[in-house]
Amino acid sequence: MPIKTVIVDDEPLALEELAYQLSAIDEIVLAGEATNGPEAIALILRTHPDLVFIDIQMPGKDGFQVAKEIAGDAGNTPHIVFVTAYNQYALRAFEVDAVDYLLKPIDENLLARAVQRVEKRMENTPDIRGQLETLFRALDPNTLTPRRANRIAVRKGARFALIDTHEILYACIAEGVVFVVTEAFEGMTGYRTLEELELDLDPQVFCRVHRGYIANIDRVSEIVPWFSGTYRLVMNDTQKREIPLSRAQSKKLRKLLRW
Repeated sequence: MPIKTVIVDDEPLALEELAYQLSAIDEIVLAGEATNGPEAIALILRTHPDLVFIDIQMPGKDGFQVAKEIAGDAGNTPHIVFVTAYNQYALRAFEVDAVDYLLKPIDENLLARAVQRVEKRMENTPDIRGQLETLFRALDPNTLTPRRANRIAVRKGARFALIDTHEILYACIAEGVVFVVTEAFEGMTGYRTLEELELDLDPQVFCRVHRGYIANIDRVSEIVPWFSGTYRLVMNDTQKREIPLSRAQSKKLRKLLRW
């Protein structure tokens, strides 16, 4: 069954790579490419594709905003596969009946599986617009109830490992990349800022101890005075890793640890 497909990404190399990967799948018929939200909407409404692969973070309108607008095109709502380098939307997307959600770099086997899933849905002709509306309600910050992540994805080479949050010793940001450190390893996350990660962590366990660090206070073994009213936190791992505690954040930590 031919699957008329549109791909949307603001990164030219990512767009080119996805087009190349899809060219190896016989069912896919590429109908067009777009590089931003408004361009994507115009292309989708003009070509009426069966399937849209769309990045989430884009200029003009993000992937969710684009999908909301095309969901109103009665009788022509395409299947949506979200493609992103950021994993923080994944749990919310999979809690509802999202078609699929792929993390960059895209694994060819997962891509083929996503196309197979779309093909099955096309055969069963479900109410895609209803599914998308459910997805948007679940992702709407005005209707979401706060929740904390039990696990987060950490990049290990070309793969993502899911780790329990209680294993995290601390998180830090360097050159715009958020890292988490555990007893066993450290790796990059899909979070863009420490603030985003902090929202997903239990505030009774994790504390912002410095503008560039979040610490698991259950894993702090020592608080060592440093310079100018600052401190160093010694973690209880085998390497006795140390991270900074700023003067501004030490007041909050004093209340939590009562020291």
